[in-house]
Amino acid sequence: MSKFSQEIEVSGHLIDSLILTKIFDKIMDLKGEFEVQKIKIGKRKKDQSYARLLVTGKNQKHLDKILETIYREGATSKDQNEIILKKSPKNYVMPDNFYSTTNNHTQVFYKGKWIQVENMMMDKCIVVKGNRAFCVPVREVKKGDQIVFGEKGIKITPPERPREGVNVFEFMGSSSSSERPTQHIAKKVAEDIYNTKKKGGKIIIVGGPAIVHTGADDAVSELIKLGYIDAVLAGNALAVHDIEYATLGTSLGMNVHDATLAYHGHRNHMDAINSVFKAGSIANMVKSKKLTKGIMYECVKNKVPFVLAGSIRDDGPLPDVITDMIEAQHEYKKILKDASLVIMISTMLHSIATGNMLPANVKVIIIDINQPTVTKLMDRGTWQALGIVSDVGAFLPMVLQQIRKKKLRRV
Repeated sequence: MSKFSQEIEVSGHLIDSLILTKIFDKIMDLKGEFEVQKIKIGKRKKDQSYARLLVTGKNQKHLDKILETIYREGATSKDQNEIILKKSPKNYVMPDNFYSTTNNHTQVFYKGKWIQVENMMMDKCIVVKGNRAFCVPVREVKKGDQIVFGEKGIKITPPERPREGVNVFEFMGSSSSSERPTQHIAKKVAEDIYNTKKKGGKIIIVGGPAIVHTGADDAVSELIKLGYIDAVLAGNALAVHDIEYATLGTSLGMNVHDATLAYHGHRNHMDAINSVFKAGSIANMVKSKKLTKGIMYECVKNKVPFVLAGSIRDDGPLPDVITDMIEAQHEYKKILKDASLVIMISTMLHSIATGNMLPANVKVIIIDINQPTVTKLMDRGTWQALGIVSDVGAFLPMVLQQIRKKKLRRV
């Protein structure tokens, strides 16, 4: 064995989930060497595989770089080391060379056993308290917190290809393109929404104002009314334009149904904001029957929680909007806990923010007419997302139509 070599192990569905291929690729990309010392391939689709490799670098620094990279693909050291913990020197400060998390299922080796890290998100640190480990954002780090240092004693489990056939998320390959059969995709998405709810899963929409501009407001409202949506995450704009459409029939002054400019339409969104302030809140507006339809109306009427996160560009913003960024982020996280499916619709800002709060095992669909928006979300780390490049005004009504068909067939 070379002086700059180390044995690593990896197990799971290595072949069909491409885990072993990715490890080989990473080693070769970094100009390292490997020798397969043992490999056992599962004979049936549910059988796991195992491989032991000897990885060699040019020097210790080079080897450490290779190991750090392949550990994040699911490999672990054959000679297991415990995690190293270092105390936070003060609030919001992590020790140098702290371990920065991925959004994959992660365990740490502590006191002789593997401990699952709770509340997984990308780009955070790991804090150990007692016999539990938590994924913690920098703003929640407290002086004296025991923070995982370096890469030792950490095991990542990448998501694997499902054993029971291929659904829309797998056959699409998590890539984005406008050159796909839209009706077929809408049917597949509808099936996934329907089946997720049938199994008791939690479905969340992250929405932007284009839902209203493109004429998809009625479809989203109906999905909430039918009980398929468990929460809505958005900003000020979706709520403002939804209320403008519900009360005045316009979105940013344009008549939604025929795309003509309404008389004095430029002031309509400000009238909508003013009407909410007069009522005191969106809920009060519903209670006083000043708001009788739309996304916000259905949320209030059906007790579906919503969180509106503010930004520097907001008009108003509405009294329901959380203008403290840290508080808004905290409220988003509370809503996203135990989510099964998150549907992101035409909002790059809130989609990327939400994606950063999700573990990799949560299904994500992002729908946007702008392909760079879809691609950017996946490039920022939410690689499990299914990207659909389509006009939401056409796509969402198709999804709703397919869900209605499924409901009728089940009656």
